[in-house]
Amino acid sequence: MKLKASIEIMRPINDLMGCLTIIIGILNTRANVSTFFIILNIILGSLTYFLIAGSGMIINDIFDIEIDKINRPERPIPRGAITIKEAKVLYGITLGLGILLSIINSIIVNLWFINVAIAAFFGFIGWLYAAYGKKSGFLGNIIVSVSFAIGLIYGAILNGLIIPWYIYFFFITAFSLLMAREIIKGCEDIKGDEKEGVKTLAIKLGVKKASLISAVFDCIAIIFFILPIFTPIINPLAFFISMIFGAVVVFYALILTLTSDLEKEEFGKISLLLKIGAFLGLLAFVFASIDITLFQII
Repeated sequence: MKLKASIEIMRPINDLMGCLTIIIGILNTRANVSTFFIILNIILGSLTYFLIAGSGMIINDIFDIEIDKINRPERPIPRGAITIKEAKVLYGITLGLGILLSIINSIIVNLWFINVAIAAFFGFIGWLYAAYGKKSGFLGNIIVSVSFAIGLIYGAILNGLIIPWYIYFFFITAFSLLMAREIIKGCEDIKGDEKEGVKTLAIKLGVKKASLISAVFDCIAIIFFILPIFTPIINPLAFFISMIFGAVVVFYALILTLTSDLEKEEFGKISLLLKIGAFLGLLAFVFASIDITLFQII
């Protein structure tokens, strides 16, 4: 099995972006946690997320082999860089190692295996998306959004079983932004999805109604983006200043969603704005955790 193809099929850049949510969850709940355990949780938590997220990418390519032969022939399986059998073995190894690391983390930190249950759930929905979720439309949107945002909860729980409210607010914000973007992408790709039999909201309800549902998730994201200011986050001022930029971008996406001509180009612009808004949101969550103690840790 070629190492390059094995790494490529896991989409490491996407996995690393998800690892950032683990780090955010840990850093924002580090009060009364020793430096040693913070570093340990960051290492084990990030590796757990990376491996399980990577396994989800692998199983997705296994299920999509026939479609990828036409649409993505450059991917490892279609181009013959890795066989289906090898991909299945790699899937089992990455998923198994991810769960094993979560068990080790739970034993060391004494988490009663609650983090293991979350890790196993993460692995399950990765398989569920590949097997059924992708073509189901809305269910697939939910799975993609949960898969990204779940790192915030997982990271927080590594520092203790009691999770502060602002972590849930972070989760809802990230989840809602991803939901809004996934629905908009369904509007943008409606012609291609119709040919592939994907039952997106745009196909089921029409582009206009789907856009309105996306706008609802925009509103939810903006509300829960602001709420952490009223909770005991580590650095409310830094969060507030950085949060403004993300909230403005998402609000602009909301306005465009409600006023656009529902053309493909407009949906592409809205999708990009929501992607930028999600990235700025993650940065704001990072800034929320920064204080003198953080620099002492580093």
